[in-house]
Amino acid sequence: MNVRTLCLSILYAQEASGYEIRKMCTEGECSYFVEASFGSIYPALAKLEDEGLVTSRVEHQAGKPSKKIYAITESGRAAFVDALHEPVGEDVYRSPFLLFVRFSHLLPAELVRSRIAEKLRQMDDEIAELKEMDKELKSPPADAAPTHANDAWVLRYGIAVLELARSHLSDHMDELIASAEATERSAAAAE
Repeated sequence: MNVRTLCLSILYAQEASGYEIRKMCTEGECSYFVEASFGSIYPALAKLEDEGLVTSRVEHQAGKPSKKIYAITESGRAAFVDALHEPVGEDVYRSPFLLFVRFSHLLPAELVRSRIAEKLRQMDDEIAELKEMDKELKSPPADAAPTHANDAWVLRYGIAVLELARSHLSDHMDELIASAEATERSAAAAE
């Protein structure tokens, strides 16, 4: 999957401005699917429009700058479904926290303890956010874009993965702290 397919997926469900698409791709629910930087979304939208897969219109707003609203075309819907037929590739998981953990034995135990607590809080926040999104799917506001049962499945999958990772970290954090403490003791003994 790529940024182009991600943009089509958003527009498949609803019309959106470039800003709204960018926000969904970088901060919102679509940020979990494919890495999409600010600099890749607008060129992808321009190319999709050049290819006739999306259209755009300018919407004027009182007291605000005009915004460009994108909509998917029938050709764009077909192209999106065709893209879904392609191999999806491997999931990519990157974690600066895991790099920290890998070398946490080199750090003071208190820093390790603090970073683990911070990570646990972050995971709690992410889980709560996904659960709130799941709740909203069950009782959507009247003006919400239509959803499919698979949207809830994806959210529950994300919740399950995060809860399992959080549980593992919580259950085994003492091992990481102990390795940092052991290094501190060895360093103190060597002095």
